[in-house]
Amino acid sequence: MVTLNSEDYERWKLFRMDNKSSITREELEVVSRLHSKYYKHKYYIPCSCSPRTINQWIADINKIWENGNN
Repeated sequence: MVTLNSEDYERWKLFRMDNKSSITREELEVVSRLHSKYYKHKYYIPCSCSPRTINQWIADINKIWENGNN
């Protein structure tokens, strides 16, 4: 089972607490970095013209977040 490290867990906890319909460039970078780290792919920031990818990445990280931290 994959879990977030403590620092990433807290960072994602703060991200989830911010209940809004859009994300900042900084938040998009966090999503991109965490997804590339835990899903083992090259880091890149998806185009904001494709929110489907960004929303899927957020859902993917939420699944790992729910596993807790190590």
